Amino acid sequence: MKIVVMGAGGVGGYFGGRLAQAGHDVTFIARGRHLQALRSRGLAIKSPQGDAQVEVNAVEDPAQAGTADAILFAVKLWDTESAAARLHPVLGANGVVVPFQNGVESIDRLKKFLPEKSVMGGAAYIAARIGEPGVIVHTGKMARLRFGAVQSVQRSAAIALQAACRDAGFEAEVVDDIVAVLWEKFVLLVALSGTTALARVPIGVVRADPDLRWLLEQAMQETWQVARARGVALPQDLVAKTMAFVDGLAPEMKSSMLGDLEAGGRLEAAWLSGAVVRMGAEAGIATPANKAIYAGLKPFLDGR
Repeated sequence: MKIVVMGAGGVGGYFGGRLAQAGHDVTFIARGRHLQALRSRGLAIKSPQGDAQVEVNAVEDPAQAGTADAILFAVKLWDTESAAARLHPVLGANGVVVPFQNGVESIDRLKKFLPEKSVMGGAAYIAARIGEPGVIVHTGKMARLRFGAVQSVQRSAAIALQAACRDAGFEAEVVDDIVAVLWEKFVLLVALSGTTALARVPIGVVRADPDLRWLLEQAMQETWQVARARGVALPQDLVAKTMAFVDGLAPEMKSSMLGDLEAGGRLEAAWLSGAVVRMGAEAGIATPANKAIYAGLKPFLDGR
């Protein structure tokens, strides 16, 4: 399968690397020192699931990648529009773009730049980051993709991508209601990223402290309420199940947003806790926990 990875960070780097390791035709679109390292040394994966060193094809200009059967779209949220506008030369007649980004608005944002029939939905579940140029560091055992068709014509592409992922040795699931799946992840992600970044500590510290644990659960509850108000049929017990899931995470796990904060980089908070505040206001729902988290992170949105 011909795959292009737009954004070779933790998510794109790990899953794209595993696909390349399995022999699939994968091209990474990257930039700067990371691109130079991928070209000169290949991609290194450091993971509890097994380390790997993979020779990869990496380019800066998407037009050099050729047309793809599937584009794994994994850029940071602030780069969504500018990256999407560069994908037209890569998108084949029957190709699909699967956004594996944080947040719940990627499908609609991509549709403004790309044909609707090409845009699917996806969710990635992994704690991974660029440890240094050319090196992806994976923490914990979680490494899973879920994706689904937004239009029926995309179903065959989804099945083909699932087969490629399973061939690469990681879990991949084609789901019927990708919008609900995105919101289920959003309930977890908003709270996890917000609390760990705000407190500058890994999840083990957050869940062990009574006050931080309250903030974590309250942020989940508010996001769940906003989803229900927007007509997304999330289960009644989702928050309780999500808290139980968090209790099973490796205590040293850090959200990608905390990693960005520690590195002095930009933050995605405007599309996470900030989005819950914005959508809550539109629906007439109070979101004080998320508002407090967003306020505490706002001075750092643009990095150093």
